[in-house]
Amino acid sequence: MGLTSNTVLLLSVLFALVLFVGTVWLWPRLARRSWRAVGGRVGLLLSTQLALFLSVGLSANQAFGFYASWADLFGRETEPGVVVDHTNGAAGGPVRVVDTRRVDGGGGRPEFGGQIQKVTLDGRTSGIATPAFVYLPPEYFDPENRSRTFPAAVVLTGYPGTAEALVDKLHYPRTARKLAEDGRMQPMILVMLRPTVAPPRDTECVDVPGGPQTETFFAKDLPDAVTAHYRVGKKPGSWGIIGDSTGGYCALKLAMHHPEVYAAGAGLSAYYKAPTDPTTGDLFHGDRTLRNEADLHWFLKNRSAPDTSLLVTSSKAGESNYRATLKFIDLAKATDRTRISSIILESGGHNFNTWRREIPPTLEWISGRLND
Repeated sequence: MGLTSNTVLLLSVLFALVLFVGTVWLWPRLARRSWRAVGGRVGLLLSTQLALFLSVGLSANQAFGFYASWADLFGRETEPGVVVDHTNGAAGGPVRVVDTRRVDGGGGRPEFGGQIQKVTLDGRTSGIATPAFVYLPPEYFDPENRSRTFPAAVVLTGYPGTAEALVDKLHYPRTARKLAEDGRMQPMILVMLRPTVAPPRDTECVDVPGGPQTETFFAKDLPDAVTAHYRVGKKPGSWGIIGDSTGGYCALKLAMHHPEVYAAGAGLSAYYKAPTDPTTGDLFHGDRTLRNEADLHWFLKNRSAPDTSLLVTSSKAGESNYRATLKFIDLAKATDRTRISSIILESGGHNFNTWRREIPPTLEWISGRLND
């Protein structure tokens, strides 16, 4: 049974309840002062607390999608076998389709509900390979649209995050399909993955000197691979990028550093400066320019204004980035080419519930700024 299985969660809750009832029932019998009685009381208390801790942990993981599997929880990354899709691309191409699934609530046939493809992306320049999910809208499968191209948006999780959470917890494909059905956004291709493309290291989408070339992967390899495999528009302005938390920082930075690639970038609960901590290691190796350009406030003040559209989100109560977000908005407004928009909630924490409130208007916003 998998880590995210409802059966596992239910069994852990039942086990905790049984231990709790057993503790209440057996406590009078263990009220003596013998070593056996004391050991029994300690064992019952520890077992009950551990069972409660396990239940709460599994429930939190279900809600927030921290870990996708037991191997993910214990840090054992294993690459799945790859099935090459010979129909849509050449063997050995930069995009390899592993599996397909329908969109929740969209019906069984892709021309009615769209399709989600699990893929492996191979970066020819960076040498990075990473799994991702690609959402293809129903219009992509319409025979009358066989020559039509679509805009595309990269969607990033936070750190450590799981790409599955973008599908199952944040519901990006289902939301995009519904918004397009209602005429509130144009049909788009979504490429959903986590920014941790060199796990377990948090590279903050930086080209690390002598290390993972993560910025190159997102700025060149990913768009090149997806455009070669799917019918993505090749005109300027066909690509956007969205992310939450660490992914939000990456989205803003990539749109600012590479406006020729990303015409729009949305950072949900983003921060504005790459941290240095045990998960990142030394990202800059003494390169002051690289460190400065990873500070988005510094970049707006000291570099030419990027010709791109940016969206930032925060809340007046519950988000630690509120003041930094207001500062970023003021800096962007002072430029002559960077267009800035925002979503500021009255209250909302750094969590999935807040982002689910922000995703529909974010998709509408980015759709209105991309070409097919």
